[in-house]
Amino acid sequence: MSEQISIGEAARRSGVKVPTIRYYEQIGLLPAPERTEGNRRNYRKDEVQRLAFIRHSRELGFEIDAIKTLLVLQDDPNQPCGTADQIVIARLQDVDQRINSLNALKVELETMLEQCSHGRVKECRVIETLANHDRCIHGHH
Repeated sequence: MSEQISIGEAARRSGVKVPTIRYYEQIGLLPAPERTEGNRRNYRKDEVQRLAFIRHSRELGFEIDAIKTLLVLQDDPNQPCGTADQIVIARLQDVDQRINSLNALKVELETMLEQCSHGRVKECRVIETLANHDRCIHGHH
């Protein structure tokens, strides 16, 4: 029989907080673990690895539904990886869009500062631009 560990130890080893582990069980990302006679959760090494997989996926910004699909793929490693590729492509497109948006925001903030006379608030381009979005150089950021 493989080593059984408590939820606290599973949290420590995987880097996932105890309430989050319980949540992942509730939503089906993690199967319900075996329980002791005292009804405490006992986790196996593979379940801790699954938690670490979920944590890393979340850190990379994958949504819960995408992680569910990736876990299904992980559970059947002999299938083609096209679905996994599509999930990563979609995430990469999201990241590229956010980068573009952040770059536009950076330019807008730099422009606000450059146009500021650093005098009085009544002539302040920063306050003026924040008060009137039409004065932004980018319409959407």
